[in-house]
Amino acid sequence: MIIRNIKIYTEEQIFKDGILCIKNGLFDKIVLLQSLNNNTNIEAYADKMIDGKGFYAIPGLIDIHFHGCMGMDFCDGTKEAIAKLAEYEAMAGVTAIAPATLTLPVKDLEKILSIALEYAKGRQNGADLVGINMEGPFISHAKKGAQDGRDIISCDETICQRFLEVSGGLVKFIGIAPEENINYLEFIRNMKDKVNISLAHTNADYETAKAAFDVGANHVVHLYNAMTAFTHRSPGVVGAISDSPHVMAELICDGIHVHPAVVRSTIQMLGKNRVIMVSDSIRATGMPDGYYMLGGQKVHVKENRAVLVSNGTLAGSVSNLMNCLQTAVLKMNIPLKTAVACATINPAKSLGIDNKYGSISVGKKANLVLLDKNLAVKFVIKDGKIIVPAAL
Repeated sequence: MIIRNIKIYTEEQIFKDGILCIKNGLFDKIVLLQSLNNNTNIEAYADKMIDGKGFYAIPGLIDIHFHGCMGMDFCDGTKEAIAKLAEYEAMAGVTAIAPATLTLPVKDLEKILSIALEYAKGRQNGADLVGINMEGPFISHAKKGAQDGRDIISCDETICQRFLEVSGGLVKFIGIAPEENINYLEFIRNMKDKVNISLAHTNADYETAKAAFDVGANHVVHLYNAMTAFTHRSPGVVGAISDSPHVMAELICDGIHVHPAVVRSTIQMLGKNRVIMVSDSIRATGMPDGYYMLGGQKVHVKENRAVLVSNGTLAGSVSNLMNCLQTAVLKMNIPLKTAVACATINPAKSLGIDNKYGSISVGKKANLVLLDKNLAVKFVIKDGKIIVPAAL
């Protein structure tokens, strides 16, 4: 397959005019127009030719924190639900996914993880299931947000190890609230080489969060949401992240969870290589306004905002990751090249899969999205096959 007349998002994270050649589901040759000459042989790829019409060519997006869409939730605990999520995400240009769990009883979580492993071992259609992000159950009651506080428990290495085993290693992130666990430093030291330790739904102050990062925690769940505020005398988790260069931070860019000015300032503060754009989408994504369930709690969705019926707490988003990228660029004035990095190579690196995903590079999976000048999705190519538009 040849895709010509496109603006390729290169490994240098800039756009250059060029031609992409795809073979056996992989990027096989990248020809930039500035280096094109009569000796460049691309005829071997001419089984299918696509005119990119000057579109932006970016890697398939990777969402490492979302719960559901199209009426389904990852924690429904069925292969059918995962398949529905994967199909929807791929059609939106999100070609790899690491869904997030909710705070549920341990036995329920183990069942959900084991079913995800069964799904991953079978034939997958849609987005690739490349990991699982455990948002609970080791979180804070004070900052539980839309999580069910009845199932919150303290950090437990035995339970954590069980999560890793029943998922067959699919669990890539374990979230904790260090301030609620007296042995949190020991937990992090003992688990950090097995799984990424993230601070999630935490009321930790600066000193506690910094201590967690210093011993090996390296990730933060949806920055600013469900954590201590950042102020000039109490910098909290955010200040600790800023002072810990190895830590990567999720950021929900749906236009609801974080103010545009804060999105801009966060990228400036942490640098574009440490921010991971996520959607935190729930089952109502892709569905009409109305009432939905999230982890046993009733949620009301109206005009792009999802809140718990019980107390009005924000309850995830109803935007997929491509929507978030579009919002970040078109409404928050984030440069496209920065937003793409935050939704592709950064999550790939955090998952440890950047050898196969996250950039348009020879030898990597040919997962590609073509966007027009308004950032509308025109083509989605997964493993070298066109899935959008479906007619081709």
